[in-house]
Amino acid sequence: MVENPFFAPSDLPYELPPFADIREEHYLPAFERGMAVQLAEVEAIANSTEPPTFDNTIAGLERSGRILDRTATVFFSIASSNSSDGIMEIEKEVSPQLTRHSDAIRLDRALWARIKQVATDDPEESWLLEKYRDDFIRAGADLSEPEQARLRELNEELSRLSTEFAQSLLKASTESALVVRDAKEFDGFDAAKIESLRQDDGTYALPLLNFTSQPGLAQLTDRDVRRRLYELSVGRAPGNFVLAARMAALRAERAALLGFPDHASYSVADQTAKTVDAVEEMLGQLVGPAVRNAGKEAEALTQQAGFAIEPWDWSYYSEKVRQARYDFDGDAMRPYFELNRVFRDGVFFAATKLYGITFTERPDLGGYHPDVSVSEVFDEDGSRLGLFVLDPYARATKRGGAWMNNLVDQSFLFALRPVVMNNLNITKPASGPTLLTYDEVNTAFHEFGHALHGLFSQVRYPRVSGTSVPRDFVEYPSQVNEMWGTWPEVLANYAKHHETGEPMPAELVEKLQAAEKFNQGFKTVEYLAATLLDWAWHRLKPGETVDDPEAFEAAALETAGIAVPLVRPRYRTNYFAHVFAGGYSAGYYSYIWSEVLDAESVEWFKENGGLTRANGDHFRRELLSRGGSLDPLTAFRNFRGREPSIQPLLNRRGLI
Repeated sequence: MVENPFFAPSDLPYELPPFADIREEHYLPAFERGMAVQLAEVEAIANSTEPPTFDNTIAGLERSGRILDRTATVFFSIASSNSSDGIMEIEKEVSPQLTRHSDAIRLDRALWARIKQVATDDPEESWLLEKYRDDFIRAGADLSEPEQARLRELNEELSRLSTEFAQSLLKASTESALVVRDAKEFDGFDAAKIESLRQDDGTYALPLLNFTSQPGLAQLTDRDVRRRLYELSVGRAPGNFVLAARMAALRAERAALLGFPDHASYSVADQTAKTVDAVEEMLGQLVGPAVRNAGKEAEALTQQAGFAIEPWDWSYYSEKVRQARYDFDGDAMRPYFELNRVFRDGVFFAATKLYGITFTERPDLGGYHPDVSVSEVFDEDGSRLGLFVLDPYARATKRGGAWMNNLVDQSFLFALRPVVMNNLNITKPASGPTLLTYDEVNTAFHEFGHALHGLFSQVRYPRVSGTSVPRDFVEYPSQVNEMWGTWPEVLANYAKHHETGEPMPAELVEKLQAAEKFNQGFKTVEYLAATLLDWAWHRLKPGETVDDPEAFEAAALETAGIAVPLVRPRYRTNYFAHVFAGGYSAGYYSYIWSEVLDAESVEWFKENGGLTRANGDHFRRELLSRGGSLDPLTAFRNFRGREPSIQPLLNRRGLI
């Protein structure tokens, strides 16, 4: 394995991983060597005879594990974006090994003793030192030997179950696709969309996206086809109910070992929320108004339909009401949203106007799939900033949803500039241009907000680079970036008909803006239902088990006052990957928590002139560039000039 590409830093620009050279057989040897090398590095730090200092202990830990970091970054990116049977087998094997490896470091008593003795006066070092101390305490460094032994068992089983949940869901989302033999059953889709769903055997398959309300429910005219699609969506991966219940019980036991009453309390303690009471107070302000609004919306939909609607009818008749009330047809916007133009003349254009950065395509720098593109990003003065990698299309080997991840973390310690990546799940047409829905455009701006957070990072240590901030803060900058998608100057620059080049009619934009608050009751209820379901699973007490997960789910929603029969949670337990396979356990509240900050910030931009370089520089300097190198709410206050208020969010969602 002399030629293993992970054993040395990539020689490509910005240390972009050499995807063309990486094969599946490289991963396990690289993981094995990476873990062995890091353990040797950590042992040298822990057993050093020199007095512990920040540089020889904390910075030493930051320098450790480079082979492992390169390997894990690429492997888990591929496992999410372009998986295979071989990758899934490796993931099953390596995930518990990585958990044992992490425990071996954070439960090393000699290392912990040194960390506790480190002192520093430097603000960035002090913040990082506290991060490390908190990490080790939360990992069980102060537990007794028997307690640590049980903790290792819990961590390993949770790692295994999480991998099993994710892989089961990936397979189920493909296997549960809605398959029809007659293309007429997909009436409501345009011809290009239907053709893109054609299979080699002559059938047509509509794959599931990873949430309850499938986009097709708004378009398909055949009510029975909508019902079948909806039932496939909510019923997929039924075996995951049992996995989720087991994971929730194990997390409760682990929380008790670490001194917390439940997993939710453990989860929020190192977030900006800090306490379960703070989260519940915020959520409690939203449930009542959201349910009332959803009830009013349901009345309007029933009146439009002329019969008692079912959950699979909501999106379809919602579009009908939107058209009748606002004369707005979402499909009429698609010809103006061509994928390349949305990014080049929309997403990138807004970033250039706001921050002065520019983008140059790098076709010489490849990805792991032909659909992946790479752009080099430059600052206003021409200096190199980093690379932006885009993987826009859905495929059977990619998990659902949209996300950003770093392929290379910015850090002054290693003199590394960032390489950031956005993954979307847009259906690739069989031929012709890729036309997006308005929601897909919004997602593109959202994910690029995460990318900017990574690209603008200006920190010394990888541990606090870019998006390495609390989970309930990380969505905030990306949500702010959504505002530029409909900003008049930006929209006029990219929303042009893909055939004629004509700009989107002003009246269509006005109708969009007028219709924005419609259906907010539904959107808020489905989000809150998922949030409170996550919360219920993770308020289980140690020793409390759930024998009937579906009954537990129903009871949890009823108790929370969010059980609206026509509006199921955005994610049910069986496909709630954020929570059971994605690091968001007791953390799905983060999106609405972050949106409080987002709504405040959008208000600030509008009050101060909107899309200006001065505003962009202020947001970049005070917040985006800081990564996790200081308290995130301090960064917010430095930007906004005051404490956050929930009022702008209530106004935005029409929940007053």
